[in-house]
Amino acid sequence: MNLKKSSLALIMISLSAGAQADSLDTARAIESKTNAASVYSQKKIDKSAEAALAMKAEVEMLQEEVKNLEVYRDHLARLVASQDAEVDSLNHQIVGIQETRQGVVPLMYKMIDGLKQIVATDKPIRQQQRLARVAKLEFMMAQADVSDAEKYRRILEAYQIEMDYGTKLGVFQGPLALSEQESIEADQLYLGRISLVARSLDGTRYWAWNDTSDSWQSLDNQMAADVDKAFAIATKQAAPSLVTLPVSVNVESN
Repeated sequence: MNLKKSSLALIMISLSAGAQADSLDTARAIESKTNAASVYSQKKIDKSAEAALAMKAEVEMLQEEVKNLEVYRDHLARLVASQDAEVDSLNHQIVGIQETRQGVVPLMYKMIDGLKQIVATDKPIRQQQRLARVAKLEFMMAQADVSDAEKYRRILEAYQIEMDYGTKLGVFQGPLALSEQESIEADQLYLGRISLVARSLDGTRYWAWNDTSDSWQSLDNQMAADVDKAFAIATKQAAPSLVTLPVSVNVESN
């Protein structure tokens, strides 16, 4: 009887140990699955965090690009506004140029007429050259290949040359109309518009221009030295010094 009880107790202990072993294995299996699930979940969390960080960085980059585009848009808007203002200014200038041109062209003709009048009434200083210059300006006005600006510049240049005749000492060679029948080639000297004298090419005869009679009149030999000295100074053959020259005076002609 006791033997049976002992055997029964051993069987129950064995069954109990087996059950505990099964429970332990189950618990370990559950723990393993839980750990595996935790690792998997952590990996998903890590991936999600990385994706979130990447998305945040991309969003920040896009925001920076948007700011740059806004700055560039504003820059282009200012450029367009500036170009529009420049176009308006150019249009106004074009209109102004057209109006100015309509006034400048008649003015240039009047200036040329003024030059012609100056040469006609002035002392005969380089008269042939001056008349040729005026004729060239008149011809130039009808030339389509010369701009109005260039025409105006040349007319002003001619006026400057005329002004220089009134302030400079110069010499030139040209015809001398002594009378309606007599004209000779002579060396001529002008001191501004104060004095105009002439000397024959052989240096034996002298004349002075007389504004009152509008003609050449002979000078006596007493003026020869001063006139020769003036020619020497003008041609840089002598140092500048005081000279005595006739100033539009009436003298007896030979």
